[in-house]
Amino acid sequence: MKQILVTGGAGFIGSHLTAALLARGDRVRVVDDESTGNAANLADLRNHPHLEYVRGSVSDRLLVRQVLADVDEIYHLAAAVGVALIAKQPLETIERNIGPVQLLLDGCRERWQAGQQLKFFLASTSEVYGKNPKPTFGEEDDLVFGATTRPRWSYGASKAIDEFLTLAVAREYGLPVVIGRFFNVVGPRQSGAYGMVLPRFAQAAIAHRPLVVHDDGRQVRCFAHVSDVVDAVLQLMNCEAATGSVFNIGSDEPVSILELAQRVIALSGSRSTIEYQSYAEAYDRDFEDVRRRVPELTRLRATIDYRPQYDLDATIREVVASHRS
Repeated sequence: MKQILVTGGAGFIGSHLTAALLARGDRVRVVDDESTGNAANLADLRNHPHLEYVRGSVSDRLLVRQVLADVDEIYHLAAAVGVALIAKQPLETIERNIGPVQLLLDGCRERWQAGQQLKFFLASTSEVYGKNPKPTFGEEDDLVFGATTRPRWSYGASKAIDEFLTLAVAREYGLPVVIGRFFNVVGPRQSGAYGMVLPRFAQAAIAHRPLVVHDDGRQVRCFAHVSDVVDAVLQLMNCEAATGSVFNIGSDEPVSILELAQRVIALSGSRSTIEYQSYAEAYDRDFEDVRRRVPELTRLRATIDYRPQYDLDATIREVVASHRS
């Protein structure tokens, strides 16, 4: 039985990861400040004998030292969430992404140098690719950010710094690390409050309200079910060959945002229509977006047995059903 630390464990992905770790038989300590996470996401696990819930921030140096003291593995998922939050609060985005990683890595390095065994997983993001114009993104591709006057890029740039920090500690001190770049993870319990497109569409469709599509809707994304993503993360952390590497994690089934809206309406049986909104109306005048974001999954499939159980339609149906209930 391992002792696991999950930061951001009351969040969308974190709560699903916590459930999977407990089901595997581990002891799990969740730390979450509930700024974007919600303890209700762990309601079904509240009385689990192997779950410890700590409400607090991983920007608190003393707390980080305490929660790291006896763990075997760390899954760092706590971060700023959502395009809407990032556009409005770039300073908070940068501080919340970089500071806690430094504290966690400092604590891990101290324990590692003292001869204690542990392993670190960093949840990163497809946002680190910025506006690289390639049709698909590979882990060794260049990171292409916009101007610093465009706060939208602060998220990807700060997560890239997180990756540099993590890989630097791995290289200089030998700490075992794995980095996963998530591409549009979706599923039950995801909130649309921070601009996440699929739950936002599902909520509107259920209420037969218009689905609001930004710009022309021809932006291309790939949506992966959270259960498939969590399974990939756990496999990577159990795979020696994955140590020290960066992996794209997600789906490589591309769909335009307009087509996604149309499929949500059709699969939910909604009477909703589609309306368009400019980025300036949705966020601000200097907002920039990425037209196409599709991952290469060659490295992931060569390293683990990655076989997603959900296609896009099955994912949409489950998201709609979860919002109805």
